[in-house]
Amino acid sequence: MIHKTIKEQIKEALRARDTIRLDTLRGLNALFMNDLLTSNSKDEFVTDDKALALIKRSVKQRKDSIEQFTKGGREDLASKEKSELAILESFMPALMDREQIKIVAKVRIDAIKASGTVDPKASGKIVGMIMKELAGKADGTDVKAVVDELLTK
Repeated sequence: MIHKTIKEQIKEALRARDTIRLDTLRGLNALFMNDLLTSNSKDEFVTDDKALALIKRSVKQRKDSIEQFTKGGREDLASKEKSELAILESFMPALMDREQIKIVAKVRIDAIKASGTVDPKASGKIVGMIMKELAGKADGTDVKAVVDELLTK
């Protein structure tokens, strides 16, 4: 369980006096505990699916913060966010690369083409369908780029 692992790693970070890791893990644990409280769950730990969703949200927030801090010339804050991002991403499953996505997308697009013509304006629906199939295994921007590439061929 991801939540249990994070609780154990908090203890390790305390012993190692790794403040950035400790703060990041405590923040995640607080997110998990808040989720348990708001859902009135009697469980001690959040499910792995819920934990991954919360971590994914935190990753997105860190990326947005990095972008904003960089634009604002605050490299000191951006580097802290980058460190936290690396810690958060270590809990995320490995994402598919574009070549792997292309294999899945090609099969879907070929099936759609066989049933009729494909309107390049319908790429959003195709991206949505592929994202649903890949369920968190691929980045949405990569999927969109691959679908757009395949539809323009």
